[in-house]
Amino acid sequence: MQFMVIGHDGSDPGALARRMAAREAHLKLGKELHAAGKWLFAAGILNEAGTLVGSMIVCDFPSREELERQWLKKEPYLVGMVWQQVDVQRVQVAPFCAAK
Repeated sequence: MQFMVIGHDGSDPGALARRMAAREAHLKLGKELHAAGKWLFAAGILNEAGTLVGSMIVCDFPSREELERQWLKKEPYLVGMVWQQVDVQRVQVAPFCAAK
């Protein structure tokens, strides 16, 4: 099953510092999940000033429960309280965009 996960950073003064502190671990885990075929693509969400304020990941897991178990329970942006809100939606990637 494919999912779109949108993580919204906090808006408090320490939000960007928390993001930067957890960023290396987040990217490391993302690379591992991408190599395993779990993350299909990802992007940082920017505000009008060009500052990172969230993340969007399209991923593929057997179920919502597996997404939680294999990824979100150990996601550095959740553990580090960077993402204050996470929205998860089932999606279907267009066939011409699917990994080859």
